[in-house]
Amino acid sequence: MDRRDFVRMGLAAGAAAGLPRTGAATTALPPDAAVSPAPVAAPSVQAATPASMYKPGILDAGVMAQQELMAAHKLTSHALTSQYLARIKSVDKSGPRLNAVIELNPEALKIALDMDRERLHRKVRGPLHGIPVLIKDNIATGDRMCTTAGSLALAGVKAARDACIVARLRAAGAVIIGKTNLSEWANMRSSQAVSGWSARGGLTRNPYALDRNCSGSSSGSAAAVAAALATVAVGTETDGSIVSPASICGLVGIKPTLGLISRSGIIPIAQAQDTAGPMARSVADAALMLTAMAGCDPDDPVTEGCRGRTCDYAQALDTKALQGKRLGVARNFFGHRADIDALINASLRVLQAQGATLVDVHVPNVSRYDETEMDVLLYEFKAGLASYLRQYAPDAAVQDMAAVIEFNRRNSAQEMPYFGQDVLERAQAKGGLDEQAYLDALAHNHRYARDEGIDQVLAEHQLDGLVAPTGSIAWLTDFISGDNSGMSFSSPAAVAGYPHITVPAGYVHGLPVGLSLVGAPYSDASLIGMAYAFEQATHHRRAPQFPATISPGMA
Repeated sequence: MDRRDFVRMGLAAGAAAGLPRTGAATTALPPDAAVSPAPVAAPSVQAATPASMYKPGILDAGVMAQQELMAAHKLTSHALTSQYLARIKSVDKSGPRLNAVIELNPEALKIALDMDRERLHRKVRGPLHGIPVLIKDNIATGDRMCTTAGSLALAGVKAARDACIVARLRAAGAVIIGKTNLSEWANMRSSQAVSGWSARGGLTRNPYALDRNCSGSSSGSAAAVAAALATVAVGTETDGSIVSPASICGLVGIKPTLGLISRSGIIPIAQAQDTAGPMARSVADAALMLTAMAGCDPDDPVTEGCRGRTCDYAQALDTKALQGKRLGVARNFFGHRADIDALINASLRVLQAQGATLVDVHVPNVSRYDETEMDVLLYEFKAGLASYLRQYAPDAAVQDMAAVIEFNRRNSAQEMPYFGQDVLERAQAKGGLDEQAYLDALAHNHRYARDEGIDQVLAEHQLDGLVAPTGSIAWLTDFISGDNSGMSFSSPAAVAGYPHITVPAGYVHGLPVGLSLVGAPYSDASLIGMAYAFEQATHHRRAPQFPATISPGMA
């Protein structure tokens, strides 16, 4: 859940790296326990050191490049995993201190060795075999790592079993090397919260300017992939939490069609909008991740709608995919910053040069669901959290939202040093999902985001999708005034449950800006193709260099 919702209302294998401690609690806290403060970023930030600077190499390479080296016996999963763990130690826990990884998997190197042994026996599970992946810390892993959503109330709590998407990634051969930091409770704790901060994990810093924000709530996943702490990562989105951090950190992010990916085992906000999705340095890597994660799950009935509709999304990677496409330029999402408009207008010319026909449009009724969207989230958050805790954390000291609120009150010095928990309290005050007010709000959202929103504009202009700037540039992190996130194109697709892809479009003052593509339900493959064609025509992404700050006029 992005903060703007509240505003609106080297190739050589290195030596095996050790597993640095994260400082996170490792045992469950009793209800009345005192807790120690989580690491919090100091007001000042240090500049990057020569050791933290890097030129793109194997750690910045994509899935298929890493696979080719492993297939040629020039690289092993164990060596690759070791190098990423060493990089986390040198870049995330020291040096620039991004603070993107909240916990490391103590079994990562063993899993990597297992994948290497399988490869030696000519068993390769697929493109992700032996590839290091980071998972957002609101996604259950049934292993020795905790699943906490960044809250000290769940510190030390290990999930009863894997989330469905984690099981799918493991089956595909991925090496889950750790969990990423996030905005606590996926930014559903306080209307004054700072994105990327959690009581357990502290603040995640933006690798393109350490004093700026990564956006939320998949801040750790975005910063980690941008800084080459893993090949790819998984984020989650309710409204903006994949596409906004991806845009701000110069990545590709895919928020898929609602139901394409199972939500079972993910600490929820809202069943009407929640989804996981890939965050990667390229469209190709994101497509490979989506293929591995997508599919039906009997524990998440909404996924029944994707039966027969999933595919190998890598097959959509076509440099000619924009030819003959009609795209609506959502002009009501321009006009917030002239420099971003100029950058995106240049991107539009690229789309045209690649064969797309562009039509200026106005996405209707985008302000009609501002308040009712939040109402639905509050109702569903209360119900969904209790259900998750019952199924995946039955031994946790907190078993519902009321208990979380009380825990935070008892431990306010650590849990609420900067802002409170008014969003949790508003959710707790809601009734059940059988209340008419909830049912009316949900129907209202679907009417204006779907039928009289995206569906209407796509049909009226016979469009294959919509295009707009994903959002603004990264803002200065400010614990006193909170987030200043600016505009976002996330809500129409988020409320509708439709697919949304962001791809790097360039830089303003050295800060990344993303181009968004949104389409009809299950048009994910088509959007991936168009995003790939744009990416291959531009190659905008460049690796971050971890400056302490940026100066106006930086390219």
